[in-house]
Amino acid sequence: MEFPVRALTFVEALLFSVVVALFIWRWQAAHPLTWIILPIWLTASFLLHHDTPKTLGWRADNLWPATHQGLLLFGIYTAAVCVAGLALGALHRLPEHLIYPRRFLGYFAFCLLQQVAVNSYLMNRLLFAWGYSDRIHPGQKPSVFPEGPSLAGPVVVPALLSSTIFAALHWPNPVLIPVTLIGGFGMCILFARQRNILPLTLGQAILGGLVWWAFPIAWHHSMRVGPGYYSFAQRLVTW
Repeated sequence: MEFPVRALTFVEALLFSVVVALFIWRWQAAHPLTWIILPIWLTASFLLHHDTPKTLGWRADNLWPATHQGLLLFGIYTAAVCVAGLALGALHRLPEHLIYPRRFLGYFAFCLLQQVAVNSYLMNRLLFAWGYSDRIHPGQKPSVFPEGPSLAGPVVVPALLSSTIFAALHWPNPVLIPVTLIGGFGMCILFARQRNILPLTLGQAILGGLVWWAFPIAWHHSMRVGPGYYSFAQRLVTW
């Protein structure tokens, strides 16, 4: 029974990603109330898979280890974005999403929702599908490249799949696609080692604010994705 359950879980994760894409590209404009499908799907899945706050990363007991392990990675990401900003002449504008509390809190809440979807849900399901259901427990640190015939594969496989789906959902934004692919991969690895989405949410909120500042708005269209990216382009033409 284990393999069929894993396979069904993998299909479930892919179907959820398809539903998110449909909402972004089709339903959001034509049927805006269909957003309710997403939280219902997540809630039902969490209950069906018997998830707990610890497995979902909604916890405080490992807050420091989870924060500490991500300092180097987020430091590298932050430095890279800042260097890009300096090279692109971003000093003439302010990082509004970081200096204005209302904007930062709003964006932080949005990043929290993304972390629930990408890590608490998608990464968890792909870890299960790849055979980590009984090997990664709260507080356990799996090797990025585990060894042994009983292990289904490296953590990088589900992390790469999760981040690729995350990046694809940011189509056609030429800034956010590579940023979410690289950043999402690192955050998925961190989540697999220490299941806690709070430091990941904070790190994503800071990085997102820096990305908005570093790259010209003509490139990232105020971080829009899907049809919103194109509609914002029309606004740029009329400015």
